Amino acid sequence: MNVSDPILELENISLSFGAVHALADVSFSIYPGEVLAIIGPNGAGKTTMLNVINGVYHPSEGKINYKGQARARMRPHQTAVQGIARTFQNVALFKGMNTVDNIMTGRNLKMNTNILLQALYWGPAQREEAVHREAVEKVIDFLEIEAVRKTVVGRLPFGLQKRVELGRALAAEPEILLLDEPMAGMNLEEKEDMCRFVLDVNEEFGTTIVLIEHDMSVVMDISDRVVVLDYGRKISEGTPDEVRGDQRVIDAYLGVAH
Repeated sequence: MNVSDPILELENISLSFGAVHALADVSFSIYPGEVLAIIGPNGAGKTTMLNVINGVYHPSEGKINYKGQARARMRPHQTAVQGIARTFQNVALFKGMNTVDNIMTGRNLKMNTNILLQALYWGPAQREEAVHREAVEKVIDFLEIEAVRKTVVGRLPFGLQKRVELGRALAAEPEILLLDEPMAGMNLEEKEDMCRFVLDVNEEFGTTIVLIEHDMSVVMDISDRVVVLDYGRKISEGTPDEVRGDQRVIDAYLGVAH
């Protein structure tokens, strides 16, 4: 795969739940190292599209190409092995575990020792865990959450919980990171911090970012390209400025206020 080739291609993706057409003939490509935003009104199919990309849902029509190869039907853990990680609109953490242990769960797919050795915490398992914990500590330093590394995440403010969830995804060392409304529920300062970390992940690690976000100031500031969905169909695609000036997007989503 050349650098200029898409890392992921979605071709004519359709998905229905009974009589509801969640996605209808949607096509777009994701390129290595870019920040791609998916926007649209509630019910447009944005989260459904992320679920298709990471294997939660399987399209009834269309195909997915990953790194130039047709991708077979697979489950979320298989897409994670391939290098696709995600966060969720509603924080999905182990609320009774501390920050370190939550982020450590992002390393599970990279652990090679068998479950018996892990349970005994002996020999190779002990050495392997030390390596993974070192990787986790680097993520904690990167996200500037050292002060809460031993804090039970259920006690953390919502903005910090979102950052811990981002850390868990980063611990898997993904090539593509899917972010479902990473700024939802945050105040202005928390949004600014999260924007900074998303851009740092993209720039320092070269991670391809695909995010759903309703805050248009965030979308316009950090995205390289934008895909707009409405009622499960793609109505626009382009740079933030191109999309903002598209009359179809203004009519369906942005309105005169934006």
